[in-house]
Amino acid sequence: MSGRRTLTAVLATLTAAGLLTACGTADGTEDVIRPEGRKDTGINIGPDQNRIRGKKVDAIAAQVPAAVRERGTLRLGASADASPPLGFYATDDRTRIGSEIDLATLIADTLGLKPRFEQVSWENLFVGLDSSKFDGVLSNVTVTEERKEKYDFATYRLDNIAFEARKGSGWKVEGPADVAGKTISVASGTNQEKILVDWSEENVEAGREPVDIKYFQKDTDYYLALQSGRIDAYLGPSPSANYHVASAGQSEIIGTLSGAGDGVQGKIAATTKKDSGLVKAYGAAIDHIIQDGSYADVLERWGLSNEAVEKSEINPPGLPKTEN
Repeated sequence: MSGRRTLTAVLATLTAAGLLTACGTADGTEDVIRPEGRKDTGINIGPDQNRIRGKKVDAIAAQVPAAVRERGTLRLGASADASPPLGFYATDDRTRIGSEIDLATLIADTLGLKPRFEQVSWENLFVGLDSSKFDGVLSNVTVTEERKEKYDFATYRLDNIAFEARKGSGWKVEGPADVAGKTISVASGTNQEKILVDWSEENVEAGREPVDIKYFQKDTDYYLALQSGRIDAYLGPSPSANYHVASAGQSEIIGTLSGAGDGVQGKIAATTKKDSGLVKAYGAAIDHIIQDGSYADVLERWGLSNEAVEKSEINPPGLPKTEN
């Protein structure tokens, strides 16, 4: 998704595709997106977020390096290419909202610092860390063994992918056999594509039908294909799938798995330059917001409760290095 592609733009695209009449709607008065006809649920996409805030914890704030404490701000990089519900622009096309912003703000509050966000391209997140322009990045960064050579990590969410199918499909996915002979779309060049291809090959080796894999360029294309029955499911990032289910009301999650596949549970983490002195403070702040319940409240409001962690881990095992 492009840097300034807002929810308003997404809704406009969906309307043009004819999806909103049977799908989700945005309430212009309340700035809430919800399945059509539902009044009891919804996701606030307006600029006034009534964001959950935390309070400074002196013992944790004391773990922040002196230079950062004296500055009083926490400079955080965020990906301009993020999409709902992680990070996106509200209906005013100016205010950045999403789960990553909410969690980063809670962490900064706990550390007694004012968060200062800067949206940059994905690769410039790491350039900003390398140059010490950013004190940290909370932008859906997965822990990998390769990244651990240059960066420190404090985990705050599971890195999962999800199968999304039409509501009432009566179908569950737990392993390769469950997708044999099914038509499933996936984004090219992603880890989920590799997992789906591996599963298809495993099915063939076991004498089962392969997966019929389809590729689309835009999210609206797979929405249309899913609702028209041209595909049985879509395999993509769990946060985006959960958000679409909550906002559109036409589909359901039929299975989730680690974004790393069977080898290791992928984990999303607050990322900082190695030996910056911040990672333990981040971990302690994350543990604090988990314990006081504000962490769970943020995940619930954005439909990400199934990606919660029980505690933050410092530099846990990450996705293995890929073979050249």
